Formats: sequence, C-alpha cells, structure tokens
Amino acid sequence: MPNFELRVEDVAHPGAQLFFEHVRPADALRDAVISTCSWLYTLRDVPTNVQNVLLVLRPMPGVAYTTGSRTHKEIHFSLDHIQRSASRARQEILGVLTHEMVHCFQYNARGTCPGGLIEGMADWVRLNVGLAPPHWQRGRGDKWDAGYDATAFFLAWIEGQCGKGTIYQLNAALNDRTYNESIFRDLTGSTVHELWRLYKLDSQASTVR
Repeated sequence: MPNFELRVEDVAHPGAQLFFEHVRPADALRDAVISTCSWLYTLRDVPTNVQNVLLVLRPMPGVAYTTGSRTHKEIHFSLDHIQRSASRARQEILGVLTHEMVHCFQYNARGTCPGGLIEGMADWVRLNVGLAPPHWQRGRGDKWDAGYDATAFFLAWIEGQCGKGTIYQLNAALNDRTYNESIFRDLTGSTVHELWRLYKLDSQASTVR
C-alpha cells in the first residue's frame, strides 16, 4: 500500500465540504487501491513501484486526471465536479477515485496503448466494483476504443464471453511490450473488430428483448 497525501486548495469550496462529509480520505484511497489491484492483478504480481499517491482537491474544469512519476503519483480531482454531483456525492467521489487509481497502477504498453483502452480499463474496474454512475449505458459508442464507459462495457462483455481473468491477462500483456491489436486475437481467438461487431449485435438484441 502506498503512502497517501492530501492537499486541498480551497477548503471553503462547497465541493470540499461535500468531500469530507461523505468520505474518509485515507479509507477511500485505500479502498481504491484494493479495488484496482483486485481486478487487474493477483497477490503475486501487484506492482510495487507506486510509493506515494497525492490527492489534490482543487477548483478546475473537467473531472479529474492523474499525473506524476513511476513512483509518485498525483490525482487531481475537481471540487467543481464534486459540487455538481452533490445528489450522489459519495458514489461519484469513490467512483472517480477508483478510476484514477487504476491509472496509477495499470500497464500501458510502454506508453503506446490507445488512450481509449487505458480509460476503458479504468472504468471497467469502476463498473465491476459497483460504482458506475446512472447515465452509463451498455452498447454505447461507435468504436471499440471510444474509451470510458463505452469501452468498459465492451471489456466486461469480452470477460463474460471469454472467461473470468481475460481482462487481467489483457492488462498483463501490456506490461513490457509495445501495443498491437493482435493482443486481442492472442487472448480470445478473434480480432478486436470482430469482437466489437459481435458485442454491438448482442447489445442491440438485448435492447430489443
């Protein structure tokens, strides 16, 4: 477990007040690490490079982003977004922290992995731990690597079709080689485009039913 630090740039902001009303920072960050590592790794292969995670709560556009070095990560979280999410503040805070913590630990094919897959895997973990927001919808997206929830549901479908542990294997395959779409054929026997076509057909059929 890395060391956790917290910086609040506007303690009077309504988003900061909501944050502290609904979560205990140390517990929320620890749970996000556990969720991330439980879905992407086993006890034998959890990365040990992340030594410190700094959570920065500040007014800013957007939702959140992760930056930092291999050993020291920073999660910047928008107080404005927390304020906008007041009606479901706890679930949204925990969901965003889980998503960003995945970025601290996941593999990225030496920086060559498509951004849509990176974001999709983060939301895939968020989906699996029951922290998906109500507006997420299965079957959305025009391409497999649209990212976020669109790719997250696609990855969940692949896991359902090909067996538990498939996305764990996908993450592991992104550890020490550059990205190539053949990774999907290696893991599933089908190309990612074949998988996407079948997923969309399945989603449409489910909607009709």
